[in-house]
Amino acid sequence: MSTTQTTTKISTDDLREEVRKEYAEVAMDPHKGYHFHTGRAAADRIGYDLSVYEGVPEDNIASFAGTGNPFKLGPIHPGDIVVDVGSGSGFDSLIASKMVGPEGKVIGIDMTDEMLNKARSGAEAMGAAHAEFRKGFAESLPLPDGYADVVISNGVLNLTPDKVKTLSEWARILKPGGRLYIGDILVAKSIPPEALEDISLWTG
Repeated sequence: MSTTQTTTKISTDDLREEVRKEYAEVAMDPHKGYHFHTGRAAADRIGYDLSVYEGVPEDNIASFAGTGNPFKLGPIHPGDIVVDVGSGSGFDSLIASKMVGPEGKVIGIDMTDEMLNKARSGAEAMGAAHAEFRKGFAESLPLPDGYADVVISNGVLNLTPDKVKTLSEWARILKPGGRLYIGDILVAKSIPPEALEDISLWTG
């Protein structure tokens, strides 16, 4: 498998700051209107059955900004340990918490305080003590090697400049035979060099 990738001159710190600002706003003002879909409209558009997220608090649904449905890619079993990279409002993490049950565990990782606060409030409202949310970066997860049965991610890989590094980090925390379920954006044509340096095109 080739690991060649196109890079940008935008620094990781600058990109993170712009992404953080964008998604802090989605957390605080989910109904403002963005250049991407949010909330129930986003969930319905990308194929979430209503029954899957029944019981997830409305505030967590409202700030959902995913680009795909990772749960379509394979099963999550009772007792599994699931890591949600870029967990945002906690929408997918809270769905996963219902699937793994109290004998399992879900760890959501996000870098945006406003999203983490919303996700933690949602877990508390659902009584999901086995769902935990930690601050961290997609490329540097605060977890040990071989930790997770499943890593899920939704609309986050496209926000990281170094895909190889990011995917290697996700592989690091998976147990042998673990599963990786990604919902994201794929571009099937070449990206003009000037687009790679437009930070507004990276942030969502």
